[in-house]
Amino acid sequence: MLAFIIPELEEGIGIDQNKNHIYTVWEHLVNALKYASEQNFSTEIRLAALFHDIGKPRSKRGEGKEATFYGHEVIGARMVKKILERLKFPKKQTEKIVNLVRQHQFYYSVDEVTESSVRRLLAKVGKENFDDLIKLREADRIGMGRPKAKPYKLRHLEFIAEKVSRDPISVGMLELDGDKLMKILDLKPGPRVGLILRGLFAQVLDDPSLNTPERLTELAKELNKVNDADLAKAADRIKTEVEREETELKDKYYVK
Repeated sequence: MLAFIIPELEEGIGIDQNKNHIYTVWEHLVNALKYASEQNFSTEIRLAALFHDIGKPRSKRGEGKEATFYGHEVIGARMVKKILERLKFPKKQTEKIVNLVRQHQFYYSVDEVTESSVRRLLAKVGKENFDDLIKLREADRIGMGRPKAKPYKLRHLEFIAEKVSRDPISVGMLELDGDKLMKILDLKPGPRVGLILRGLFAQVLDDPSLNTPERLTELAKELNKVNDADLAKAADRIKTEVEREETELKDKYYVK
């Protein structure tokens, strides 16, 4: 029946992988689907698990332990789009599954990857799809025969993703930077600029809707009436609050 419904999956039967895998492509995909089903993941995640490496047979170069599959996620995403369109899946569902397949090969190392790169990953996959991408990676790992679905580095990625998803999570994400602030308030470069920015940050932490150039400009003019000593005290309170929230996040994901 597979030959008549999804013949593309047959291409993975008997296709050995490399030193990172103990199963053929077909066996790996079936094992990944099995885990996703056992965990009662959504239909989209289950199908993404079944399809995520479907592009490997067409991208394989070399044989044995050193075989490579460069670009298999791109090839696979194109294949999956055609498969789901052929099977008359809804457009929205198709787009999500294709997106998960396209992004499943993300790289993450605790010591190497920066917060900005995690922001880019979130932008590519969509914040609303990030949790599903993590679940897909879990299925991928178990499908490879790995003992843990969610190792430390994957939990650390979740921690960083939630940290950078907060709006805003740093002064640098305010919709008003130091240069604009100095022009608006006619200030010269100096500590006071940073103190006012932190004051703005404190207010936006409480109410993210304030993070617009117009509202921040109004607030900045009010803060400019406050003396440096009081601004500094407010900045210290902000630092303590941010550090407390980060500690809570780390405890949530059991990371250091």
